[in-house]
Amino acid sequence: MKSIVSIILKLMLLSFILTGCSLNEVVDLALENTTKSDTTVPSKNNEENYDVTLSFPSEKYPETANHIINAIESGESSVCTIDRDGADENRDKSLDGIPTKEGYDRDEFPMAMCEEGGEGADIEYISPSDNRGAGSWVSHQLSDYPDGTRVKFIVE
Repeated sequence: MKSIVSIILKLMLLSFILTGCSLNEVVDLALENTTKSDTTVPSKNNEENYDVTLSFPSEKYPETANHIINAIESGESSVCTIDRDGADENRDKSLDGIPTKEGYDRDEFPMAMCEEGGEGADIEYISPSDNRGAGSWVSHQLSDYPDGTRVKFIVE
């Protein structure tokens, strides 16, 4: 196994030198030549395809990060298919029957902006500042991606 890794690394280095490309360009070229099935990763329930990963900052938004971890461990998908148009309907469905609690927001995962959100989403009460800050952060991180993009959440 070590020899295979060594060969791959040598080939990447050779490509890097011969093409004059940056390492990022070499990696991008390699990724362009992969198929969707090459990005298949195992999850708790099954294998899921995704287009990009989002490293969620637990140090910035610890309550939301904890909720994401708990929800995924409970069987929720770690992959979010962006569906901004469905967010309001998903939020209504996920929060239906969940009472408000003074001083807390009802945080849902998968998030309302995810096709996987809505009815049956995992709900936790967390502080408004953590919830709203996290929502704004995620929205900003994903603003350049179109609806239909599948995002794997990784809590760091």
